[in-house]
Amino acid sequence: MTKTKKNSGAKKSFEERLERLEELGDEIRKSDIPLEDAIKAFEEGIKLARALEKDLEKVESRIEILMNGTAPVSDEAEDLDEASSSSGPELGLFDDE
Repeated sequence: MTKTKKNSGAKKSFEERLERLEELGDEIRKSDIPLEDAIKAFEEGIKLARALEKDLEKVESRIEILMNGTAPVSDEAEDLDEASSSSGPELGLFDDE
């Protein structure tokens, strides 16, 4: 089996957990993996996939809030906002050029 890291105490980053999910997928695809190991890898993969999906939903919500301009702002951000125009952020992310 590939490197297996159980909860080491510190929360792993999204990228680390996604990499682990990919490792589990690779393990399951091996033709010589014992059935019990495949089932354990599948169970771990399902848990990881669900947790990653929840994280993505949180990120999507944050992005939606930011794009709609309804995000809570700090005092510093309010000062910057007052100095800028009220037409919203000009990030250029969705400009058609």
